[in-house]
Order: sequence, then C-alpha cells, then structure tokens
Amino acid sequence: MTEQATGAHHPQPRARNGGPSSASVEHVTGAQSLIRSLEEVGADTVFGIPGGAILPAYDPMMDSTRVRHVLVRHEQGAGHAATGYAQATGRVGVCMATSGPGATNLVTPIADAHMDSVPLVAITGQVASKAIGTDAFQEADICGITMPITKHNFLVTKAEDIPRTIAEAFHIASTGRPGPVLVDIAKDALQARTTFSWPPTHDLPGYRPVTKPHAKQIREAAKLITQARRPVLYVGGGVIKAGATAELKVLAELTGAPVTTTLMALGSFPDSHPLHVGMPGMHGSVTAVTALQKADLIIALGARFDDRVTGRLDSFAPYAKIVHADIDPAEIGKNRAADVPIVGDAREVLADLVQAVQAEHTEGRVGDYSAWWRDLNRWRETYPLGYEQPANGSLSPQQVIQRIGQLAPEDTIYAAGVGQHQMWAAHFIDYEKPATWLNSGGAGTMGYAVPAAMGAKAGRPDRTVWAIDGDGCFQMTNQELTTCALNNIPIKVAIINNGALGMVRQWQTLFYNQRYSNTVLHSGQETTEGGPTGGTRVPDFVKLSEAMGCVAMRCESPEELDAVIAKANAINDRPVVVDFIVHEDAQVWPMVAAGTSNDEVMAALGVRPDFGDNADD
Repeated sequence: MTEQATGAHHPQPRARNGGPSSASVEHVTGAQSLIRSLEEVGADTVFGIPGGAILPAYDPMMDSTRVRHVLVRHEQGAGHAATGYAQATGRVGVCMATSGPGATNLVTPIADAHMDSVPLVAITGQVASKAIGTDAFQEADICGITMPITKHNFLVTKAEDIPRTIAEAFHIASTGRPGPVLVDIAKDALQARTTFSWPPTHDLPGYRPVTKPHAKQIREAAKLITQARRPVLYVGGGVIKAGATAELKVLAELTGAPVTTTLMALGSFPDSHPLHVGMPGMHGSVTAVTALQKADLIIALGARFDDRVTGRLDSFAPYAKIVHADIDPAEIGKNRAADVPIVGDAREVLADLVQAVQAEHTEGRVGDYSAWWRDLNRWRETYPLGYEQPANGSLSPQQVIQRIGQLAPEDTIYAAGVGQHQMWAAHFIDYEKPATWLNSGGAGTMGYAVPAAMGAKAGRPDRTVWAIDGDGCFQMTNQELTTCALNNIPIKVAIINNGALGMVRQWQTLFYNQRYSNTVLHSGQETTEGGPTGGTRVPDFVKLSEAMGCVAMRCESPEELDAVIAKANAINDRPVVVDFIVHEDAQVWPMVAAGTSNDEVMAALGVRPDFGDNADD
C-alpha cells in the first residue's frame, strides 16, 4: 500500500529535480521567493483568493509551472479544500488569502484542521510592516486570532526570512501530530528584493517530536493484552495519519481482539473484517459502545477519549485498564488516566506491539477472548444497524446513502458534511481502505463537504469523489461548485434534502417537545407530508446547481434511485449534483444522549438494549 493511499503524513520533499542546488543564489522579490519556496517543498496545489496585501505573491505564481492555483469563491472554501486535499493525499494542504477579512475567513477551516490534526499551511498577506498595529485598512492580527487553533504561526516582516519560514511551516505541519500552521507575510516583505537559495536551515529549538515508543511501555502493554479477558482496540484518526493501517491489521489478527474505529478512523480497519465491531460514540453501534463499556482493557491508538466517544466521562469504561498510545503527549491522561502511557508514532507503536505480543505468545502467554466474542457476537446479531422505510413511500435517507456506497466505483472517496447525513454516511457506506472517508469530526463544521470534496478531487483526480451533504450544510458553501465547474474538478454531490436542519430537528423532537424553532429550511413552517413540498423548494437546488455549471438531477422515489445514481456515476466531465428529497422524520440511531452515560445507549427510539447482565461484571 502506498503512503499516498494510506494518507500517511510525511514531510514534503525538500527539493525536486530541476530546482536550484544548495550553492545557487538567485536575486528575486520576496513574492518570487515565496513561490519558489512552495515549489521546493513540493506544494503542487494552492487554493485561494487574491487581494491587496497578498497580491504581490499572485504575480509570480502566474509564471509557475509547478504550482497550480485554484481560485475559490470564498476563503472558507479554500481552507476546507486544502483540508480535503490533505486528508485524501496525506500531503500538506495549502490555502492562501489576503489580509483582514480574507484572513479571518480562514479561521473556521484552520480551527477545523486543528481539531482533526490535518497538515495545513495557510498563507496570508498582511499590511505593510510599518502599518501593523495602526488599524490600517484591512488589517487584522491573524496571528493573534489563530494562536489557539494553530500548531504554530509566523509573522514574516523581512523578505530574506520567507524561504526558511515556509520550510519550517511545512515541516511543523507534517511531522509529529499534524496540524495547521499559519504564515502571515507583510506586503512590503513580499515586495522587497532579496536572494533565494535552497534548502534553508531550520531553526526550531525545542521542536523534537518523539516517534519511537519506549520499549518498557510496549512490553507492559503486550502483557496486559495477553492477560486481558475483554480487550478492545480503540482506534483513532492518528492511525490513518501515521500510515499505520497495515500494522493495525497485523496486530488485530495476531491478538484476535475486537476493533472499534472512531469517526475519524473509518477505513483504517476494513468494515467487513470479522474483528471490526463498528464505530463507537454518541451515534456509534450498540456493539462498539457496549464493548468499550464492558472492556477490561482498552488499547487506545491515535485517539483522544473525546466526549463524543466517552459520553459522561466518569462512567466511561469503568472496568478497563487503559493503554494509551499517541504521538502527542498532551493527549495522554488529558481525559482518562492511562495505566500504560506510550508516546510515539502509531506506525512504530503498532510495529513494536506486534513484536512484543509475538514474544508473549512464544512464551505461551496467549489471551483467551472466546467468552468475550460470544458476548460481542450476540450483541452484534441482536442490535445490528438498520432503518425503516417511510410508510408514505418517500425516500429513506439511509437507503439513498447506502445505495450511493453500493453503486460507486471502487476506491471512491466520500466527504460528508455535518449532521444526520454524516452519521448515516458513517454507518451505511462500507469503508475498506484508509483516506476514503473525509469529514469534520472535532469541530463539526457545516459547509465542509463540498469544498473538501473539491480539494480531494484536485489531489486525487483518478478517484471518484462523492460529497454527501445536507440541505443546510450545502447552502453554506455551495458556491464552490462554480470553482469545480471552471477548474475541471468533477465532483459528485448528494444533497440529502429533508427540508430541515436535521440533527437539530432530531434533538427538538426528542428533547424539546417537538417545538421546531428555526430548523425548517424549505418554507419556514412545519409540513405534515413527511418532506419538503414542490411549491416550497427555495432555493431550487437543481436550478441553482445548473446555474453554477453542473449537471443537476432530482430524485424523489425509491423506484428511480438506482438509475439516478448510475447516471451521476457515468458523468465525469463536470460536477454532478443530485437533490434527493427524503423523509423529514428519519432519525439517527443508535444514540447516547448528550451528558448521559454510554450505559444508557438507545438502539432505536424507545429501545434500550438488554444485555442480560443485571450485575456488574
């Protein structure tokens, strides 16, 4: 499996054939130096919008044959596109904006990338250095604004500092725990004359990510694995980012322990594998949620025990010892104390764990999980994922998403928005390979799907890319379909159109006595027909999409579903948008209500699982 296919994070190449040798020196402007630096670190795609402060950089970019610029329609789209590019390729995503509002429009995608540990470099123009701090036109302290949501950020006021800063930014973004780095460059630094030489010398005192785990901790973890009776491998997105999916499969099959993959880790372990028990969390499978609750050992790999997985933290996994492996030492013990803390890169941790477990097996110490698997299989059979077809014959959103997954070409990449459609896409599409599922996990950013799909397709033009979006999310960033149409980025978009902000509406149904305050999108008032009616479709997504250069279709009945999806899959020369009119009352199950214990997981509305064990085990 290639590193690109696994989404592995690695530093971008320092230089490419045809670049200047380390001894060559060129006389250039700061802006030319910036573009040359981007070429040398291997950036091939930049998503952005020009403006006054960053404009000097756009002139030499026009002459570059190695950096493609994609002109987006909103800076938020540039940021999410860079994230989608990074998630699909495993390389650093790059976005660019001007000062002031251009830069602040990047705040949301930067925060999103920070929460999901995405390697991102955001380059912003800044007012001239002498004007900084004077409230000059289009000035904003973007370094100060983004300090809590970047891995690091730089303010560059001297042209000679540009190559070193770009090299350091890419190094920081792509090594250790990946994350976003902001480079803010004053306009006069871009305009000034300087010299360019490559490679520059890094100056990063104190930045030394630990990748090799401690052998003693590895041996202790292996002993716990073979001693445990009810272990669970709790796999997070860090396994995908480390390119460690092959090692994960070896460890799982070696131990025979059940595997649960978080929302950010879908595809890190094949959904079809018999050891896979599903996704944990608020809307996880009953088996995955319960496995963690009743485990006596949790081996957390590249995961962070966030609240969506743990539910009420003080009642989470009460019987379990914790082995917690993460490349970020700040995550270990942050939410749940670790009995065996392991700091290191997931690939190296897993490879060492495999050897340590093999050594345990050689000594005759092999875990017996047979009773555990009898329980797990019983739960799996009793509480499978499922859905009901609407009684009025309208489209089920789950069926729509399931059929998209079943009819899509092999290796299709899926980017989901946030809400009900996100959870259905997580559940009802099978993810067999890493870097095929892109979503906004930590921040939960509505409007993520369309630009992220655009970035993924730009980075992996050989792949089919479907954006699974809701009608609420779609209305936040759909203007990037124009970008796709004009730049030959033929993504496919499924709008799961229930006429409402679906997940919020579900909470209003369950917890607010069906008082639907400001969640109906199609007419401003509740309907009784089970979905948006023809006369109240504002906007008309078909007409809107056609106006942006897309092929657009509408699907309203199960009978036409497969034919519409097949037609969408067959069109590959321009973006395709399908408006799926689905039942508005469909809900996401299973569910653990916010603030409650995972012990209170509901398999469906009014259905509390019975595990047949009144006594604590």
